[in-house]
Amino acid sequence: MGLKLGIPKGSLQEATVRMFKKAGFNVTISSRSYYPSIDDPEIEAVLFRAQEMSRYIEEGVLDCGLTGSDWIRENSSKVVHVAKLVYAKQGARPVRWVLAVPVNSNIKSVKDLKGKRIATELVKATKKYLRKNKVRADVEFSWGATEVKTNLGIDAIVELTETGSSLRANNLRIVDTVCESVTELIANKSAWRNRRKRAKIEALALLLKGAVLAEGKVGLKMNVSDKNLKRVLKILPAMKKPTISCLSQDGWFDVDTIIDEETVKTIIPRLKAAGAQGIIEYPLNKVIY
Repeated sequence: MGLKLGIPKGSLQEATVRMFKKAGFNVTISSRSYYPSIDDPEIEAVLFRAQEMSRYIEEGVLDCGLTGSDWIRENSSKVVHVAKLVYAKQGARPVRWVLAVPVNSNIKSVKDLKGKRIATELVKATKKYLRKNKVRADVEFSWGATEVKTNLGIDAIVELTETGSSLRANNLRIVDTVCESVTELIANKSAWRNRRKRAKIEALALLLKGAVLAEGKVGLKMNVSDKNLKRVLKILPAMKKPTISCLSQDGWFDVDTIIDEETVKTIIPRLKAAGAQGIIEYPLNKVIY
């Protein structure tokens, strides 16, 4: 009994394929097919837009898949939330849906939207945001190219952003954050009750969470003498305590740990100065607890 897996087509596609690679799965997507190949005979992969993914999973067209928590909420989909996987198109952080207006607009806050027109793909969430702020405004569904709508009589937009660079390039400024979203692995309720399918989904979640956790981290190995061990250990900001093993040479230890990649360039010189030798930095694919 194969597992039907939905892979998000569009902005999340490349990041998802890369994450599957780190998790141990090779996914190949053809430009002419909606059925990617994956090197696991128990999985059948299908491409769907992230906006539609949760609906197809709820209906049982797919057993499980990856999409943003924003679209799960927007579709009011009744699915099993298996795992949150904080990765996006450009980095390992949540993405934001923001309220944006032209740079020269008089709109300074959500209160200034009274009676205005707003364009967005995320209609339900935007209306909920307006109700929360007790503001009445017209919300229109946008089929795409939302950034240009302010040149066509629209007063404001609610758009997805990671860095804000696209908004700035279109002479828009951010007024407020409407909501945040992370990638989620979700499952159909019936598939989740199937013992074999659930086991496969849980194994997939474990490997993907390990791949996400390894993002931006590297491993460090080094040899340290007994007299320098305390000094070296004080420098290492380990996820947990470093692994310390005795070497065949008396009075020497192998120290192995995991650190944030961005700190390596400052830590390695300090480790060397503290007496560490044979320092090796290596990449990580997965970190499993």
